[in-house]
Amino acid sequence: MMVACRPLLFALLLFNPDRALSAAATLRVNIGAASASSSMLSLWAAQEQGLFAKQGIDAQLILIRGGSTLVASLLTGEIQMAFTSGVSVLGAAAQGVDVKMLTSISSRVSWKLIANPQIKTAAELRGKRFGVQSIVGSTWMYAMLALEQLGLEPKRDNITFLPIGDLVTIGHSLEAGRIDAAVLDPPLSRRLTAKGFTQLLDLAKTNASFPGLGVGVTRNYLDQQPATLEKIVTALTEGLAFVQLPANKPVVVKILMKHLRVTDPAVVEDGYQDHLSTLNRKPYPSLDGLRSAQRLMAQQNPKVAALKVDDLVDARFVRRLDDSGLIDRLYGGPR
Repeated sequence: MMVACRPLLFALLLFNPDRALSAAATLRVNIGAASASSSMLSLWAAQEQGLFAKQGIDAQLILIRGGSTLVASLLTGEIQMAFTSGVSVLGAAAQGVDVKMLTSISSRVSWKLIANPQIKTAAELRGKRFGVQSIVGSTWMYAMLALEQLGLEPKRDNITFLPIGDLVTIGHSLEAGRIDAAVLDPPLSRRLTAKGFTQLLDLAKTNASFPGLGVGVTRNYLDQQPATLEKIVTALTEGLAFVQLPANKPVVVKILMKHLRVTDPAVVEDGYQDHLSTLNRKPYPSLDGLRSAQRLMAQQNPKVAALKVDDLVDARFVRRLDDSGLIDRLYGGPR
């Protein structure tokens, strides 16, 4: 196979050396994510605005349902990194896997607790069914955070969690009456409240802390591919800045509409503004957020409680970008 390719490579070098060298330098990297939500925005922007390509990375975004499957894909090499909230990192570390969290887009949650139109108060959630993607997944934890804020406790108040599927499926299940409530991302929340569904809580207006999505990798890949990871973190940091700059709003709204399959620009724009309110300018891994997730996960898995969260983060790449002044320049200077 390699021999057969040599004449073509020679021809490329002869007639278009820049293109040939660029193609040869491009590195394919598979990036896995467990669900599609507005929290993925900076990743989608990095890909669609050519920010990965600028770094010589051919990024392939792969949707892999469920945190445990995401981790398994990391270990088998199907993906090289996960774009995860850190829940997957904590779960993997509790199983003895050496993993690191390199970035985090936020330490706060912009999601909303939405209930069917007949439910008007928090007390009416007692005995009701919540839709989640999986137990001990991010949607379950957001629900737990919301219930804590409302003074509710699942066991005491007979609240059940039903694994439904991805966010779009959860939203459809709420509309169809198969569940009574769910914590959803801003665009989906806005769409449902516009249809008369009740918003009982906005997590962005609480003190709830949780790790935003960021790069999670195995220690082995980190040791073997630091240069590649530095490029990935650079592209994602530029993507994070891109979605926050006001001039890019029309493009960003279109990206959200495309990936969330929402056709109303006004609904998406409102959700986008909610999402912006929780984003960090500098994507350092969120220690407070990880500790909050650790506390919730420990209710289901005692091994998580024994983890040293500080040992699960590696901020070297973000720190290098920060020290160089690049992050400030992306936003037009220090603030």
